[in-house]
Amino acid sequence: MQAQTRHSRFQVSEKTTQTNISLFKPCDAWRTCRLADPSRRTDCGYESGDHLCISVDSWWADINYFLCALPFLAAVDSDVMGISSDQVLLLPPPKDQTKFCLNVSSCQSSFPKTMSKWNALYKHLQSPSSSFDDLLKYLWDAHLSTLKDAYKIFEDRLEYYSKPEADFGRDWCVALDYLAAACFPTTFIRVSEFQKGLPPRMLVDGDEAPFISDFTDFQNILLLSLHLLHKVDDATDSLSLTIWKILMKTNAAKKLALEIFEIILAIFNPTFLEMINELK
Repeated sequence: MQAQTRHSRFQVSEKTTQTNISLFKPCDAWRTCRLADPSRRTDCGYESGDHLCISVDSWWADINYFLCALPFLAAVDSDVMGISSDQVLLLPPPKDQTKFCLNVSSCQSSFPKTMSKWNALYKHLQSPSSSFDDLLKYLWDAHLSTLKDAYKIFEDRLEYYSKPEADFGRDWCVALDYLAAACFPTTFIRVSEFQKGLPPRMLVDGDEAPFISDFTDFQNILLLSLHLLHKVDDATDSLSLTIWKILMKTNAAKKLALEIFEIILAIFNPTFLEMINELK
């Protein structure tokens, strides 16, 4: 992360050549202020300051850093990028540097299990015998492992947020366990349609789905569903997840779950199934 702007960047150096590339993918998080300083001790990420600034205190930013940095560095380590690992060093954030790994060796040292999972994905990605379903399993396995590593480190950041926003962050993490068990295909159309149901702004005290007036029906219903799923998971001590994983062991069950999911999306976007069918 670059200290002047607090943006996360990686630096690739080879003799006289130097390239800086943004690690954080452009997304609605800037518009929703989820990458801004939640403590408001600085104007990082706000219109009054640098609205493109990414705060190191943002829980969403820190989680996304790990979900970008670890797969990228594992790709470098797996020789997918055609770059030597000793040529890549991520610039540190302005504070809490010890919470972040910045190169292949430090990430392997701090998160060996997760890095090996990403390495396994890239190994199978290069194998001509790997199927799309096989790659999805490795992708979700690595993604969840990264998320859990980051969550442990930055859980305290959620204290900066309102209770509804912090609950949404926790609800989202639980929901991903269920999506991963179903090997939800993370294709562009499906993900982009699903993301239309996510909260378009930071949640504040008093926001209670499905009664948030400036949210669409889809956003209210999805937010409520995520929260109810988390409550069921907590009430059953994750037995519901165990049962779900058992049900999702067959391809037929996964296909049925995906079809139900697509029907739900089609209710809110009638053209969704047409777009999916055109790709088949």
